[in-house]
Amino acid sequence: MFSVASSVFRLHWFLLLFSPLFFSGALADVSPKPNVMVKGFSKPWGMAQVSDKHLLITQKAGSLVLFDMDSGVKTLVGGAPKVAVIGQGGLLDVAVPSDYKLGDSDLGWIYFTYATPVNNDMGATALGRAKLNDSLTALQNWQTLLVTKSASEEGRHFGSRIAFIGDYVFFGVGDRGNRANGQDLTTHAGSIIRLHRDGRVPADNPFVGRGGALPEIWSYGHRNPQGLAVRKGQLWESEHGPRGGDELNRIEKGGNYGWAEVSLGKEYWGPLSVGEESKPGMIDAKKVYIPSIAPGSLLTVKQNRYDWQGDFLLGALKLQHLNRVVMRGESVTNEQRYFEEENQRLRALLEDSKGRIWIATDSGELWQLQ
Repeated sequence: MFSVASSVFRLHWFLLLFSPLFFSGALADVSPKPNVMVKGFSKPWGMAQVSDKHLLITQKAGSLVLFDMDSGVKTLVGGAPKVAVIGQGGLLDVAVPSDYKLGDSDLGWIYFTYATPVNNDMGATALGRAKLNDSLTALQNWQTLLVTKSASEEGRHFGSRIAFIGDYVFFGVGDRGNRANGQDLTTHAGSIIRLHRDGRVPADNPFVGRGGALPEIWSYGHRNPQGLAVRKGQLWESEHGPRGGDELNRIEKGGNYGWAEVSLGKEYWGPLSVGEESKPGMIDAKKVYIPSIAPGSLLTVKQNRYDWQGDFLLGALKLQHLNRVVMRGESVTNEQRYFEEENQRLRALLEDSKGRIWIATDSGELWQLQ
């Protein structure tokens, strides 16, 4: 017998099943869980997938570790460059372009940023590349591509993450603790650099041929860029602000991002603004974090294993969580925070070829999200 109650029940489920929310998974955000795969790393800083089953992981003091994702075995890899372990400096990022092929004579290059010693008592951010040998036990054919003009005795704000677009490699350099560097085009400090993959300066870089400016600079006005990622062919960057004012920026050719004339952060010694909120000719951030989360990494999620495709993930060091920035087109629409209960500084992020997210923590743990 037909009843009003049963028809209402059927209508409810019809609307639910055929609602766009049902298919998009937007009714409930099912958070993944962090599974600790291995412990015992020494301040892991960067990660890159270098074979179907291997990650190459940098450790800040200067060593490299090959991690087998199937067996969980860690193996030290020789041939790392000499680094200056000064404050925040050391062996920093490791990255490979999307067309990387292990063992290939042309496409087998692995890229590194690191603090290199300069005049014994200083350090500068550098970019180099090498290949893994056949046994995956050592780097070979090392090439130093650029030692940046950023040398300082300061141990702060080296950057530095790596990203690729086509034949170009990008990496960031922090202001080295000197705010004036952000607006000074005669230093690489406080900038994002663009080179050909072999280290040559592209002829169409924005400051090529301009007096009083370094030709490697792609954008400037940055404080300490420790996140760099590509989304839909566009370069994005995250950087540390002072006390507040961490930023997520879409990077434009020749763009000035304001530091230290523009900042929403406060002075460390008092509740005074560091700079103005905005200025003509300077590009505003797409998202600002107040208070600071201290973003140490930036990842564009390319696959949909966790229903996060197209969104950004940032590893937070100070507020100790995984920060998800929900994107629609070029706009930030939402933010979610995960794993705050773990009380871990999340340093490096990676999405592997199977769409799994890996996270390295400052305490030396390597997580895989389940």
